[in-house]
Amino acid sequence: MSYIFLDESGDLGFDFDKVKTSHYFVVSCLFVNDKRPVEKIVKKVFSILSNKEIRHHSGVLHCVKEHPKTRERLLSLLAQKDVSIISIYLDKKKVYTRFHNEKHVFYNYVVNILLDRIYTKKLIPLDNITLIASKRETNKFLNENFKEYLNKQINSNHQRMISIEIRTPSQEKCLQIVDFVCWAVFRKIEKKDDSYYKIISDKVREEKSLFA
Repeated sequence: MSYIFLDESGDLGFDFDKVKTSHYFVVSCLFVNDKRPVEKIVKKVFSILSNKEIRHHSGVLHCVKEHPKTRERLLSLLAQKDVSIISIYLDKKKVYTRFHNEKHVFYNYVVNILLDRIYTKKLIPLDNITLIASKRETNKFLNENFKEYLNKQINSNHQRMISIEIRTPSQEKCLQIVDFVCWAVFRKIEKKDDSYYKIISDKVREEKSLFA
């Protein structure tokens, strides 16, 4: 079985007067044929941390909170694996105002565009895939709506079925990995710093701007 791991970076706020509001929003997919070698990266990164770092760690790797050396180590290990990265990003100032107050609807819309490109362009093998998305909503209805919407779109537009699961990074180690991937893409676009992105650039199958 193959897997697509999905995460996002940036936020869906549109008040640009707030300091922490991002200008861009990124959604990235990490495709793997075999998730075990990728899962082992998490264990290996923890084995490199000092005892002091481990004592003050939550036990889940979260890119924005990690030391730069930890980010580099993880991404360098990932660059050695058989994986593919596909991303879509958007300048939030170009987003239709009707989406500003319907963030979950807009998120579903962006993820669907990303998946549609994957299926239309056949960027990865498309048989027997499970999509595992990082949990971003606590509302059970919104999570079910996310899965039903994507399944309906993929089945209608591409006559295929896909298994969709929503999990936390603690439940699914590969979600910790795609968090680093998405952050590296976001960092390049939002902060104009491609130092982390360069480590994994050979694994990027496609990176597309929405509303360009």
